[in-house]
Amino acid sequence: MSAPSPQKPTPETKPAGKRGTRDLARTGGMLALAVIATLFAVLNLEEVKVDWIFGSGHAPLILVIVISVLAGIVLTYMAERISRRRG
Repeated sequence: MSAPSPQKPTPETKPAGKRGTRDLARTGGMLALAVIATLFAVLNLEEVKVDWIFGSGHAPLILVIVISVLAGIVLTYMAERISRRRG
């Protein structure tokens, strides 16, 4: 009988607590994005006047920005679904 050959560590057999370079880079990138997003929100808290179709009001600038981004994401998603369905 021969001794079992040592296996190369795979993601499933990696020792607990050891992270690869890719995992560390991803974690660092996520942390950097979180810091940037937090700074962006803190720096854009002043109230701004918002003109709606039927009136106007005041809202924090960060809220206006977030709603605009979400509306853009939804509209883009809907436009892509419609174009896929037609083409």
